[in-house]
Amino acid sequence: MHPEFLPDVPALLMENTERVLVVADLHFGIESGLARAGVHVQSRSRARALRVLAAVRETGPDLLLLLGDVKHAVPITSRQEYDELPALLDSFRDLTEVKVLPGNHDGGIARFLKDGELLPAAGARIDGAGYLHGHTHPDPDLAGGLLVIGHLHPVVSLSDEVGCSLRAEPAYLYSSLTGEGWGDGTRVLAVPAACEFSGGVDVLELKESGLGPLVRCIDDDNAEVWLRDGTYIGTLAEIREQRGA
Repeated sequence: MHPEFLPDVPALLMENTERVLVVADLHFGIESGLARAGVHVQSRSRARALRVLAAVRETGPDLLLLLGDVKHAVPITSRQEYDELPALLDSFRDLTEVKVLPGNHDGGIARFLKDGELLPAAGARIDGAGYLHGHTHPDPDLAGGLLVIGHLHPVVSLSDEVGCSLRAEPAYLYSSLTGEGWGDGTRVLAVPAACEFSGGVDVLELKESGLGPLVRCIDDDNAEVWLRDGTYIGTLAEIREQRGA
């Protein structure tokens, strides 16, 4: 399995016998949700989709795998989503096959999908790796291998030489899973959110975030963190020590 980081989306290209482009947490329609909260911004759905399309053209995947939270509004489907989602998904289909692992924001997503595009919420094994959004317990058949998930929106806070926090950057987190009967060899790779408005959870706070059953099983010391461009940051223990210093 040869993962490749695509920082502009961000997205992950997984290659074994097939090329699978993985994009998590697009949250199309989030702008209408922000408007209901009093924050008014122009829709960025098309720009977000164009980043995905550019990655598809760059990598030529056999499959574009949308790793949940394709839409944003819960429990309803917003007018913005009704207006935008059909054309956005068609633009993806024009270039490659599309499949969706539904997330906790994806109630009603099936009405926008074609036959065979919607996969089980508990996950699916595709070309040697398991994939799911991450808000539910995985299918037990996925244990013993790599699980690629979204949902967590991991970010890492970067500091300058004197310890002043500069910004929080989208990040990948890779960890073995401990406890809950996972057995040897089950690992998780959490993918950053592709939506620029969706916020994030600091990697040092993920285990206590309550964001689904998998975060409780992250190795709180040895889990490793990368920026979205593939820059290696270190283990959680190293990041914790650096912040303490």
